[in-house]
Amino acid sequence: MEVLEVLKSPVKEFYGFLFSSYEVKLKKFGNFIETCAILNAKSGKCPSDCKFCAQSIKFKTNAPQYPLLEDKELKRRAFSAFDLGINRFSFVVSGISLEKGEIKRLGRVIEEIKSQRSSALICASLGQLKKEELKFLKECGLDRYHHNLETSREFYPKISKVQKWEDRFKTVLNAKEVGLSTCCGGLFGLGEREEDIVSLIKSLKELEVDSVPVNFLHPIKGTPLEKANYLTPLKCLKILVALRLSLPETQIRICGGREYNLKELQPLALLPSDSLMVGNYLTTKGRNLKDDYEMIKDLGFESSLRP
Repeated sequence: MEVLEVLKSPVKEFYGFLFSSYEVKLKKFGNFIETCAILNAKSGKCPSDCKFCAQSIKFKTNAPQYPLLEDKELKRRAFSAFDLGINRFSFVVSGISLEKGEIKRLGRVIEEIKSQRSSALICASLGQLKKEELKFLKECGLDRYHHNLETSREFYPKISKVQKWEDRFKTVLNAKEVGLSTCCGGLFGLGEREEDIVSLIKSLKELEVDSVPVNFLHPIKGTPLEKANYLTPLKCLKILVALRLSLPETQIRICGGREYNLKELQPLALLPSDSLMVGNYLTTKGRNLKDDYEMIKDLGFESSLRP
């Protein structure tokens, strides 16, 4: 199977790929859908210039701006998610990297959560941290580190001039080297070509990440991509199928923009995918948890959600 063959397939051929991708998923992950939720723990004032991001200081958007939340609130939000049966919870912050004092504070929060609920799966997306900082967080109990490549090495300079794609790649390597599980994927619908999707998948294969979060652009007013219209529900589905067939042993996680882009095809997206981000995203609203619970149940799949 060639990735381009899936991405460019006509409808009469594509649905064969779709059901093949379900069979591949079934062998590794069965019919259980893992769920995760994120918290926008520090919002806005990012010095980078990613053209899709509402939190960049370069663009005028309505995104909220606030410093790292208080420890009590960070813990409350995490426990609330776990009490709903959500499998993973991630702290996400704006900016290129988190400050040292903030890293130490977040480390203490993770330690306290783990001391009260040892089985809790805690993730974090804190930017381009150094190896010693990642090691510290792992020692505090962090299970998985998230850092996206966003798009292909070739297309990335059209999306950001402040950050380098190579630094993103190196951050994921650093997380792997200290023994953290890794979550790394991309954002689709930026204007990339099918060849860029092929290139991104090749990089993800090289990194051998544990989870690939798949985000679809939800254009935000005030950003350079506010009028972007590159995706259709079927194209989103083709991307998910291409990822599953290319990465049969890797978690494929449907994340931001799924409601906006997949529309009525959302249930079909769970055929190639084994994981689902639930709740709200960073600066956009997500779907009602009960609706996601019903979607999983109606497909005959299983989850631990308790909405």
